[in-house]
Amino acid sequence: MRDCLNHRAGFDRVLMTVAATFLTVSASSALAQDQTRSSAAELAIEAAIPRPEPANVPPPTASDIKLDTTATVQATAKEPVKTEVAPAPDKVETRPSDVATSPGTEAPTSETAKTEPAKTEPAKTEPATSEPAKAETATATPAAPVAPAAAPAAEPVKAASNVPAADQPVADRLKDIIGAKTSRHFDRKNERAAIEKFYGARDFAPVWTQGGSLTAAAKGVIARLKDAASDGLNPADYPVPDFAAATTPDTLADAELKLTASMFDYARHAQSGRMHWSQVSGDILYPEHPVDPNEVLAKVTTATDASAALDSYNPPHKLYKELKAKLAELRGHGSGPLIEITDGPALKYTPAGKKQAEIVVEDARVPQLRAKLGITENANDTRYDAAVADAVRRFQSGAEMKATGILDDKTVKALNTPKRDKQIDVVLVNMERWRWLPRDLGAPSLGDAYVILNIPDYTLKVMQRGQQVWTTRVVTGKPGTHATPLLTETMKYITVNPTWNVPPSIVYNEYLPALQQDPTVLQRMGLKLEQNRDGSVHISQPPGEANALGRIRFNFPNKFLVYQHDTPDKHLFARDERAFSHGCMRVQNPDQYASVLLNITMPNDKYTPERVRSMYGKSEIDLKFPTPIPVNITYQTAFVDDAGKLQFRKDIYGRDATMINILKNNRGKDLEAVVAHSQPSYSRPATTLPSGVAVANNGGGFGSSGPNFFERLFGAPAPTAPPAPVGRRPQRVFTR
Repeated sequence: MRDCLNHRAGFDRVLMTVAATFLTVSASSALAQDQTRSSAAELAIEAAIPRPEPANVPPPTASDIKLDTTATVQATAKEPVKTEVAPAPDKVETRPSDVATSPGTEAPTSETAKTEPAKTEPAKTEPATSEPAKAETATATPAAPVAPAAAPAAEPVKAASNVPAADQPVADRLKDIIGAKTSRHFDRKNERAAIEKFYGARDFAPVWTQGGSLTAAAKGVIARLKDAASDGLNPADYPVPDFAAATTPDTLADAELKLTASMFDYARHAQSGRMHWSQVSGDILYPEHPVDPNEVLAKVTTATDASAALDSYNPPHKLYKELKAKLAELRGHGSGPLIEITDGPALKYTPAGKKQAEIVVEDARVPQLRAKLGITENANDTRYDAAVADAVRRFQSGAEMKATGILDDKTVKALNTPKRDKQIDVVLVNMERWRWLPRDLGAPSLGDAYVILNIPDYTLKVMQRGQQVWTTRVVTGKPGTHATPLLTETMKYITVNPTWNVPPSIVYNEYLPALQQDPTVLQRMGLKLEQNRDGSVHISQPPGEANALGRIRFNFPNKFLVYQHDTPDKHLFARDERAFSHGCMRVQNPDQYASVLLNITMPNDKYTPERVRSMYGKSEIDLKFPTPIPVNITYQTAFVDDAGKLQFRKDIYGRDATMINILKNNRGKDLEAVVAHSQPSYSRPATTLPSGVAVANNGGGFGSSGPNFFERLFGAPAPTAPPAPVGRRPQRVFTR
């Protein structure tokens, strides 16, 4: 038999190569044949094939079956040829049992036979068995997929969690809460999305606690939230959860998300304000600059100093920081309760002199006074020393009192007066308005140059590289419908010898009614009236010394159609309160203003006030800026002057009163929501003019397709329609 095996070895290898090639083609048909071999004729033929004695094939055991399944997978993966050779003859030997049993039993039977190769080979002594072997190879091979079918029974290996074991219960609870997508902690969609992304990336591990204890980041955030009053905010808006009382995964997860929500609220309010500017008035328009909650999470949680990182969302402007310092002085000591100084004898500090020693008195009220004035050093010291006297002197100066440094009855009354509370409120709303302004007020390419105009102070300043370059007095809009709007825009060019295109509001509310009383009034004022084909009226004043805009107009196109300009009425600049215009801003020294701006944008051209004045004439000249200069119109009723003194100005438009009322009486209301206001209308309805009115173009002019008022005002390109022969605008000259 051994000789037979040696001769058959090469033949078997060839046979199995052919069988492997034939496998994919004949597998389905072989299976079909296998299912139909249960007929009596086929069984009779198979019975005639010689077989080894049953005693030569040991019966499979349970352990054999277990090993078979594993061995089949390994053999298939590593040695496919070897696996195919052995099962083929074994299947011939066990075919009757294969037919009688399910396919699942074939694999263990063949592999069991494989473990005894010397006893299975006698089946190959008959040449005829090669064909059945080949057929059975194709038939039995489908049993191989049975082994991979067993693979899904083994669970996939779970990735190791990066969450410390002590924090895993909290992480699991956070995953459940965040996965529920409820708004219990986060009402804003972008904040909820940021939370899902942030915590999901860290396997929902808590960031504010580790093993139940506060992290350094959490301590920094909590400290910032508790000190929110120093930033002009209300600490009650940013509740801090009690982590000490949070001892279970549920309470720790809840505290985690509550602190995150308070951090989001603080960052939003510090960046953009507690109230949206549209809550105050319809004539305010500042660019939006909302915070990104993803950036807040990343910045604060990775910062070395989380408190400083969160504080960075407050305005970076110098004037804001100066107001913050003055707020602390007004309050006496940070965000603590208001401190009442009791009456008593006058306290005076006498420094040491040539002939006398230093005199320091003691009084039980001094610790309260130290707290009131923000003196943190020796807080419990009862001595009225030099430090206390200096603080009293600074307070007296800021309160417009004689700065003596003596704590007398008048000073005590000033410290305790309700006026102090009113001043605090005014400072608070001014700090709030600073949050509306852009973080970068200037143009970086021009050395951060910008124009800033303060309406209640009636002043305009040109700033560059953090320093004041130039300043002048201005006249602003009258209170009411002619109030100067608050806005940020960019000045793009200057117009020398401008034409005044009278705004529709003035045309229809003032000039047309005046024409009913006196048809010649406009002519005597030097104004030209045009009636367009659609019946609308346009009134303008040509360039000249008497023009309402003076000699220069400073253009920063905006939806309110306001601008800055010269004026022939110079006498108004001598007044302390200068709210007289229809909304535009009149500049006291326009030629100097123009030269300053031109030298910032075009430094090589060396503009001087004299050169600007040399352009005065009857033709419009536009001097375009290569780089626009930002213009910021602000409303600062409280500010710190160059000498470091806190200044207050009259609330001429009532903005302070409105904001104080909103902040105090609208608790629980979403003050960050945008309020829709009616937009200004510049329509020009058809008008029937009274007889005797001089019409410049005798009914010609532009029809409904002509330039609108905005285009006329800010110098849009001339219309393509032929100009009217009478009343045509002077030719415009463009330079740079």
